Order: sequence, then structure tokens, then C-alpha cells
Amino acid sequence: MPTVSGEATIRVSEIFGPTIQGEGVLIGEPTVFVRSGGCDYRCAWCDTMHAVDPRFREDWRPMSPEAIWREVERLSGGRPLTVSLSGGNPAIQPFGPLIALGRAAGYGFALETQGSIARDWFTELDTLVLSPKPPSSGMATDWSAFEACLAAAGAGPRAVLKIVVFDDADYAFAREAAARHPALPVFLQPGNPVEAARSDSDSADLPAMMARMRWLIERTLADGWFAPRILPQLHALVWGHRKGV
Repeated sequence: MPTVSGEATIRVSEIFGPTIQGEGVLIGEPTVFVRSGGCDYRCAWCDTMHAVDPRFREDWRPMSPEAIWREVERLSGGRPLTVSLSGGNPAIQPFGPLIALGRAAGYGFALETQGSIARDWFTELDTLVLSPKPPSSGMATDWSAFEACLAAAGAGPRAVLKIVVFDDADYAFAREAAARHPALPVFLQPGNPVEAARSDSDSADLPAMMARMRWLIERTLADGWFAPRILPQLHALVWGHRKGV
């Protein structure tokens, strides 16, 4: 196995899988997740606060790329699959050496980020999911930083746009974002009720989730906006809001 000794450690909130990717362009794909700790955003409806809030910092483990890779290989049984780098905002962490280890072994890498921090190792990804946060998040998108992320990725990964939609203002934001970047495939995801999403429970508010899904589908079709793919959080439908699946 190639080594990257001496590289900076990565703050890890959790490593789990194999499971399926629950959302976006890779929905349903067998995946091992490496969730990093830390984020430069504080979204009002964040459902992974255990990987965002500094209150949980003591639960985050500083791990070398080699140690992380050993765990990924153990979980996957050495059979190459997709490794999803998530967070928090995984762009904060020095994931380049880990990606090098995995690609040498035939694994693929996907990363989802809000597009606030550009990293040169984006070009080594297979899939880059850019998920700018809509008004309901309470965050403001810096479009120049977002475009810097696209520039850093270059022609390396497949880049897509994924936006969570809770209401009319979020929907308008999604249309504006898609218009800014017409070359990016668009995936829309109806937002889930905040309290349920943070519950770490096997249950989910399925009627509320499906009602928002129907609203979003009907809204896009009525507007003749046929570009986006509208998808639920599949893992929430199957396992509720339990962590580690």
C-alpha cells in the first residue's frame, strides 16, 4: 500500500458502511462514509450537528490517512466501492492523501460540500456534489467561492448541483443557482422536518416528507422546469434518522 507518512491528520467524526448512498446523483450506490468533523457553516436545519458543533469535538478522532484507509478496507472487505467524504464540510480537512491511497486500490471518491472552500485535491475526485445552502438555512452563498471550487475541480470529477428545498424562497434560490451554472446537472431534495432529522431515531415523519416531495414535484412540473431530478433522502425512508447507516 502506498504511504503518505507525515501528512496532516484528519478530524473524523465517524466511519461507517457499507451502506447505500441515500441522496443525490449516487443514490442507491454501495458506499463507505468517512464523515469529518468541523464546518464553516451553521445551517438552521443541519441534520449532522454531531459533525459540526464544536461541542462534539471530543468525539472527533484525529486520524492519519493510513489509519482511515485501513478502516475503509476493513469495512469494505477490500472490495472497491465508492467512498463518500462528508461532514460537516469535508473540504476543511486534508483529504488529498486519503484519496491517493484509495484510488491506488481501485476505489472511487465522492465529496459533498457547500462550495465555500476550494481545494486542489478536488480534481482527484470521481464525483463532486456542490450543495449551496438556500435561504431557509440562514446562510448566504458566496458565489465567487463556489466558482473557485468548480475551477479547482477542473475536468477531473463529475460535478453536480444539489439543493435542499423547504419552501418557495428555497425554490427560487434553486432556480437562480441552476441558471448561474446551466452546465451542472441539478438534483433537488425536499427538506425534512428539523426535529425528526436531528433525533437519531429509527422513525421518520413520512407524511411530512412525502407532502413536501409532492409539493416540489408539482411545483417544478407546473413551472415547466424539467431539468432537475427530484429525489428523497432514501436512507431516511428506510432507516429513519438513525446515524451510521
